[in-house]
Amino acid sequence: MKKRIDEPTGTQTVGHEWDGIEELDTPLPRWWLMIFGACVVFAIGYVVVYPAWPTAAGAKQGVAGWSSRGDYDNEVLAETARRAPIYRAISAAPIADLPANPKLLRVAIEGGRAAFKVHCVQCHGSGAAGSVGYPNLNDDDWLWGGDLASLEYTLTHGIRNPDHDETRQSQMPAFGEILQPAEIRSVVAHVRHIGGQGRANAAGAALFAANCAACHGEGGKGGRDFGAPNLTDGIWLHGGSPAQIRHTIVYAPAGVMPRWNNRLDAVTIRMLAAYVHSLGGGEANPAPEAQASPAPAVTAAAAQKAGEKADVGA
Repeated sequence: MKKRIDEPTGTQTVGHEWDGIEELDTPLPRWWLMIFGACVVFAIGYVVVYPAWPTAAGAKQGVAGWSSRGDYDNEVLAETARRAPIYRAISAAPIADLPANPKLLRVAIEGGRAAFKVHCVQCHGSGAAGSVGYPNLNDDDWLWGGDLASLEYTLTHGIRNPDHDETRQSQMPAFGEILQPAEIRSVVAHVRHIGGQGRANAAGAALFAANCAACHGEGGKGGRDFGAPNLTDGIWLHGGSPAQIRHTIVYAPAGVMPRWNNRLDAVTIRMLAAYVHSLGGGEANPAPEAQASPAPAVTAAAAQKAGEKADVGA
């Protein structure tokens, strides 16, 4: 490898030549070298001061003791302390009294809105309109009641949770194992008739009275004691077409909503109830003697958890 001095520039070549083109061994600019050296010194200092080096247990802590997680925890604690008074107010008041306090109700609704986006949209959708098999929370059709206390109870204890005695519980038999195909067709025709979708069917009416009226009522209006839906209002959880109604009668699909009392604190559940009630289908509160007692007082841990789950501006 033959090196030489390039006459026009006075710079030594590196000895490479291709098709008459040679590479000059031009030194790096002094300013670039100074910046590079400063970056090396800064990087060494950063690794010493901040957590930047991975270890088997996680990462080196750094002599400054700083971490982004620590900053986040401090911000959560500060925000929790700021919100604690209004969370205590939401917890202390009977849920049926929330509408009488517009500020408290507004905060509860906004907190519930934030919690809904985290925990409920997966099934009920971002607009709470639901889908086949998942209830629409915007209408006025409620199997277990749509007042604030009933919604709070449903959220707290869930629906068909086998590990919880206080859960909402209902079960329709799978009539595919009870009735013959022709009988099921007759029942489908009768259900469509009382829902305003078809002609009367005497055989279906008789089968309905013998097998379905005990829960749904003679006229098919349903009953909340059993969680039996109203079959006359044109609102269908599993679909209202003949094929969908037949599928429901034959297989009796039964959904499950988790109980949230083992996942969320009482304040967040109460705020979720307020938000769902505000969507447009909520019912009026019952008479005072029928209202539920207030939720348990919020603890420090519950208040912190509420602060993490609900992004509310007080």
